[in-house]
Amino acid sequence: MTNAREVMRERLGPLGDRLLGKVLDAEAQVEKALIQEMELSFQEFGIQARILSVEGPKLRDENHLDFPIKVREARDVHLKDE
Repeated sequence: MTNAREVMRERLGPLGDRLLGKVLDAEAQVEKALIQEMELSFQEFGIQARILSVEGPKLRDENHLDFPIKVREARDVHLKDE
């Protein structure tokens, strides 16, 4: 995500803009919203899934890419009883 702060500014307005970086983590908030939307979409299509949010790859130098395995959030998607 490269524009998380801009997205959160648009959604939260002037007060949210002041809170970004102080109280709110813009990237985490956008990521949480995306996971929620994915969960709802999967449920609508009848898809059961496990959604994992993991810390992304890091560029160590121009020839090496590290892939940490730190799970930030995990969520099982279940179908709602109708």
